[in-house]
Amino acid sequence: MIHEQFPVVYSTLASSALVSQVLPQYEIASVTRCQFWHRGLSDVYLVETERHPYILRVSHHHWRSKSQINFELELLDFLHQRQLSVAYPLRTNEGLLSVDIPAPEGWRYAALFPYAPGTVAVGDLNVTQSHLLGTTVAQIHQAAQAFRCESHRPPLTLEYLLDDSFAAIAPFLTHRPPDLKFLHEAIGQIKSQLYDFPTEPPYWGICWGDPHSGNAHFTHTGELTLFDFDQCGYGWRIFDIAKFWQVSLATGLSRKVREAFLNGYQTLAPLTDTELAALQPLTQTAHIWHWAINLHHARVYDYSRLDDSYFNYRLQQLKRLKSYDWQLF
Repeated sequence: MIHEQFPVVYSTLASSALVSQVLPQYEIASVTRCQFWHRGLSDVYLVETERHPYILRVSHHHWRSKSQINFELELLDFLHQRQLSVAYPLRTNEGLLSVDIPAPEGWRYAALFPYAPGTVAVGDLNVTQSHLLGTTVAQIHQAAQAFRCESHRPPLTLEYLLDDSFAAIAPFLTHRPPDLKFLHEAIGQIKSQLYDFPTEPPYWGICWGDPHSGNAHFTHTGELTLFDFDQCGYGWRIFDIAKFWQVSLATGLSRKVREAFLNGYQTLAPLTDTELAALQPLTQTAHIWHWAINLHHARVYDYSRLDDSYFNYRLQQLKRLKSYDWQLF
């Protein structure tokens, strides 16, 4: 018989405990429902009260440190104070942006957000919505140039995006030497194309890190709210364009819609020819980084996905992103 508490990698926090121990720390109306809603890079709970709905997001112990989470929350609070359209964290009765939770596996951190009005674009973005999304990303980049924060988040450098990602992916390809070699050479080529890329404003600043249609709500009157800044950090502004390209190409978003995003961005923040020339290698970078994040998540929650087809699909995508006609699919 085991008498000590058994070690835990991941726990699902009880909704009833969140209602009784976490939500009373906020000045909100009486809670009528708290439902586990989604497991992504954080656990998301839908909170309904007598007046308004909210989203309670609880970090995973193995994914983000408190300092990294504070960076994101302070950024969102900063952007909200400047009237930008982002889902922002509410402060507790003590003025804090998060609540520490001593889960069985270690400390986790909860943050409460007003529910973003509207819904994800039905059938994905149209040209008008994509243009507005691009304009809003440019507004965020411009406003965030004044953001200062003592909390730390890894900057989106090539070492972080590519070298760390390769270290995560490579062990799964050791039995496939040609594929491992292809990935290594692809990363080397990207780094050679971007080795002297400028790292000062306006080229470099705060990036959202994950701009795509699934992280934005639109109302029926066309108003927009952005959310999910888990992947934010200091990086190249063109990388946010590349990340949008990467997701859009993977999901089959039309070229017209992609270009509307870019046009919307450039109405406020024109990009240089050097930045636009970096779009293809940075889209490849975004793909590799997303692959590593997805792999990290699957190792903890769904290892059964990591079969040959999983890696075949991602290698095939990378090869297409490296091709001459990469924007045609």
